Amino acid sequence: MIDELVIYNGILYGFVILGVITFLALSFISAPYGRHVRKGWGPNLSSTLGWVIMEAPAALIFAIYYIFSENKTNIVLIIFLVLWQLHYMQRSFIFPFLLRGNKRMPLSIVLMGLIFNTINTYVQGRWIFTLAPIDMYDIKWFYDPRFIIGVSIFIAGYVINRHSDWILRNLRQAGEKGYKIPYGGLYRYVSCPNYFGEILIWIGWAIATWSVAGFVFAFWTFANLFPRAYSHHKWYKETFENYPEDRKVIFPYIF
Repeated sequence: MIDELVIYNGILYGFVILGVITFLALSFISAPYGRHVRKGWGPNLSSTLGWVIMEAPAALIFAIYYIFSENKTNIVLIIFLVLWQLHYMQRSFIFPFLLRGNKRMPLSIVLMGLIFNTINTYVQGRWIFTLAPIDMYDIKWFYDPRFIIGVSIFIAGYVINRHSDWILRNLRQAGEKGYKIPYGGLYRYVSCPNYFGEILIWIGWAIATWSVAGFVFAFWTFANLFPRAYSHHKWYKETFENYPEDRKVIFPYIF
C-alpha cells in the first residue's frame, strides 16, 4: 500500500501548483459572488445556504480529527482546535445568517469551496493530530516563540477580520439598498481590511503550527484573496467618484 505521507505530500505539492493557477486566474477574472456575481456560472442558490455548505466541513471534519486523536488533553492541540473553530464555526454557522439581502451564489463556486475546505482540513488536521512528529507539539511548544508569535498574529487577524465585517454589515440602515463607502477601523487605510485580517489569521496559523501545511494554506489564502481585494478596490474607485484616493488595496501603506 502507498504510505499516507506520500499521498499527503502529493496533495501539498498539488495545492501549491493549484494556488499559483488560482492567483493567475483570479488576477483576470473576478470570482462571481458577492458584488461580482454574474450570469454564466450555472445555477444559483442562496448565499446563506452556499456559505454553510462550503464552510461547515472545515469545522466538522477538524473536530472529528481531534475527537479521534490520542492526545486530546494536550494543551497545544486544544489551542489549535479552539483557534480553528473560532474561525470556522463563525464562518459556517454565524456569518451566513448575518448576510443581508437576497444575494445568490453560483452552485459551481459552492462546490469548489466545499472541495477545497474538505481537502485543506484533511491536510491541516491530519498533520496536527496524527502525522506530526510525536514530540513536536508537547508542552514545550506552548512556550516556543513561534507558537506565541503565531497565536498573537492569528488573534490580531481575527479581530481585524471580524471588526471589518461588522463595519460592512452596518453600512446600511434598515430598508436601504445598494453599496456605500465603508469608513472606520482599517478602512481608513485599505479597501479590504477584512481580507487583510484573514491573511493574517492564516499566517499566524502557519507560524504557530510551524508546518508546511500551514504555510501552504497561508499562501492559498493570499492567492485567493489578494486578487479579489484588487477587484474590490478597482470596483470602489469606478463606482464612487469621491472614493478616498489614499487608500491602498489590502496592505496598509504598502499596496
